[in-house]
Amino acid sequence: MAYKKKTKKVKRNIDSAIAHVKSTFNNTVVSITTMDGDVIFNSSCGRVGFKNSRQGTPFAATQVATTLAKDMQGAGIKTLEVNLQGPGSGRDSVVRGFQASGFKITVLRDVTPLPHNGTRPPKKRRN
Repeated sequence: MAYKKKTKKVKRNIDSAIAHVKSTFNNTVVSITTMDGDVIFNSSCGRVGFKNSRQGTPFAATQVATTLAKDMQGAGIKTLEVNLQGPGSGRDSVVRGFQASGFKITVLRDVTPLPHNGTRPPKKRRN
């Protein structure tokens, strides 16, 4: 069997990043990307260790933010832009968790998709 040479992981020094937060009623998913859109870190409430209905709580979302903050400080990230999506209860707590960890948040964007026309209405009622 041929010997495979392992490639070393390149440690990038990134100054600023974008945090994409998708918060539903059941879970909160956070992805940290570069300004170009390359995903560096990602985590969710289930990955941190919460199960079932506890995944949708604000406390679980805060824990996600603090665990990601430890990884991001190792990469040298200091400033964040935050894109919030969805109606869940973890939206604000993720932002508070990043602020408590010492990150400077420059932009807060709400990127929740809104329907322009909505779904097709039900058929007319017959008499």
